[in-house]
Amino acid sequence: MPIVSLQGVTKSYPAAARGGAAVVAVDVVSLDIDRGDVFGIIGYSGAGKSTLVRLINALEPTTSGQLVVDGVDITTLSERELRRVRGGIGMIFQQFNLFSAKTVKANVAYPLKLAGWAKADIEERVAELLAFVGLADKAKAFPEQLSGGQKQRVGIARALATRPAILLADEATSALDPQTTHEVLELLARVNREQGVTIVVITHEMDVIQTLATRVAVMENGRVIEQGDVFEVFSNPQNPASQRFVGTVIKGVPTPAEQASLRARHTGRLVTFSFRDGDSSQAQVFLDLAAAGLAYELVYGGINDIRGRAFGHLTLAIRGDEAAIDAALAKIRVHATVTEIGSDTGSTTGEVA
Repeated sequence: MPIVSLQGVTKSYPAAARGGAAVVAVDVVSLDIDRGDVFGIIGYSGAGKSTLVRLINALEPTTSGQLVVDGVDITTLSERELRRVRGGIGMIFQQFNLFSAKTVKANVAYPLKLAGWAKADIEERVAELLAFVGLADKAKAFPEQLSGGQKQRVGIARALATRPAILLADEATSALDPQTTHEVLELLARVNREQGVTIVVITHEMDVIQTLATRVAVMENGRVIEQGDVFEVFSNPQNPASQRFVGTVIKGVPTPAEQASLRARHTGRLVTFSFRDGDSSQAQVFLDLAAAGLAYELVYGGINDIRGRAFGHLTLAIRGDEAAIDAALAKIRVHATVTEIGSDTGSTTGEVA
């Protein structure tokens, strides 16, 4: 059974002005999040991601549909019962949301005090968590004395304090530099791997999903437009919005404008070779071209890796006898997808799989 299940969930807000239309922030969303998974929810600003998170942690009521969290349909619960559900959900934020007047130790201890833990148990749990996030030596420090990455580690420790089954991370790395982002993602992976916590990552950053998540849902205008295994969605996106997202981190077949730029700077036939896990390696393409006596230059694209599964697109400018190029491409088509863009003269020959 999924730990979170949404079936036809909608959240709408009344019109701001008389005669205006209601704002539908989440529009008939259905998705399941498996226990122990790292599930990514991605979309541009205004897609409905943060509203969806507020529904999952019961900070907002649904307008319609069924929302089950850890076996309980939270759409049927009273406010008192919802508080108990929230106790099983941890939350980390983009801007950390730490108490500036409290020490690191006091920040982490805060939810435990609210939950009525005994003082000795609080001391033990806080020490355990600060050691886990690598901040045992910062217990007496205040947030203003910490770096952004350290603040987010405190936020993670605090979110884990009451041993929640679910951790929601809402744009948790957006305020961090790339190196610190990598460190925080590594920590979240440890949380999932070593503590078995289900993590839901809400972000607009594709590389965060690529690094951390196993499954992903893409949102646009309040709807989930595509969902599935991260590798499948990234390597073969079906929806135009998904394709735009993937294009921010993965260069595919060059657009017409990019093709024109490439033709202006490179001679020869422009050909894109596309690869997915299970295809012959890109090295075989280079071997086949070299065996045909052809010169080539890599001019666009790249190969990406998700947990040992590779995919990507390489665009080459190939020079040599036209008949030899045709013969080499025919051989390569047996084990790779070939898209012929054309030559510096502007001719094209279409796509062949």
